[in-house]
Amino acid sequence: MRIAVFSSQPYDRRFLDNAASDANAVEFVHFEAGLTRDSVVISQGCDAICCFVNDQVDREVLSALAGLGIRLVLLRCAGFNNVDLQAAAEFDIVVMRVPEYSPHAVAEHTVALTLCLIRQIHRAWSRVREGDFRLSGLLGFDIHEKTVGVIGTGRIGTCVVNIFRGFGCRVLACDKYPNPELVDAGVEYVEMPELLKQSRIVTLHCPLTIETTHLINRHTISLMQPGGIIVNTSRGGLIDTRSLIHGLKTQHVRGVALDVYEEEASLFFTDHSEQAIPDDVFARLLTFPNVLITGHQGFFTSEALTRIAETTVANAQSFRDGNWVAANVVRA
Repeated sequence: MRIAVFSSQPYDRRFLDNAASDANAVEFVHFEAGLTRDSVVISQGCDAICCFVNDQVDREVLSALAGLGIRLVLLRCAGFNNVDLQAAAEFDIVVMRVPEYSPHAVAEHTVALTLCLIRQIHRAWSRVREGDFRLSGLLGFDIHEKTVGVIGTGRIGTCVVNIFRGFGCRVLACDKYPNPELVDAGVEYVEMPELLKQSRIVTLHCPLTIETTHLINRHTISLMQPGGIIVNTSRGGLIDTRSLIHGLKTQHVRGVALDVYEEEASLFFTDHSEQAIPDDVFARLLTFPNVLITGHQGFFTSEALTRIAETTVANAQSFRDGNWVAANVVRA
């Protein structure tokens, strides 16, 4: 079974090929190019494709895949908002994902970003490298006994809740489907306006849907207490970036930590160090000293990549053998 891997990085090759070496008749063919309407043709001769969060899996691409006889799209990620699931169903293409790889990886990155932002580690590191050891402008605050609002308590959000509780934080949660284990543990679920009002730190862990697009906007930011922190390691489209910039300019928002960005597809996972950032809004974000951004690396641990590769191979095998893992199939 030949699988075309789009947006393949060296670490993808390493982990996927290692997983395939233990598999029966699964071969990965790696391409650095992302999946687009122009590049889809290079998957000709393959039985399936494997793509990532920013690859383009729209109706036109799916139509082209169907024309090439490809009936399986393997997502080496949990998110699937980049896939036209209705079109996939119409073209009889099965879409499979990795629903859980390492929730701890993203959760720990979330807390790491939060602590670095609050204690201004990114600024302190730059200063010390320049021989500047002054502390002025680096004042932070304890997170112990602060209120943290967690929006979305799936696997990752639940890990985040437990970590912050370990720091002695009061945690408020918001989710359409409260986690019974968290409720039993004493975590208080509230509506989003109340969470924003009470929380010093707000962190996002919900999926990107029509309902959650720009969940954080000028109105919801205005509901936050002055001096609040916003952290997003989930999906970039959850935040209206222009509203976020307004909140930073007015100093209503104390700081922002992001691992995702709503227009990240043209930026992340590529090297722009020798050219101007083409996205003016993103470039504006970078000018704020109280904004900390990483390039969608929350998932990037050896444990997570191992699990992603193993699950991707297992998904391919289950499709080939006609014994699909139902929990991993994404439907419209």
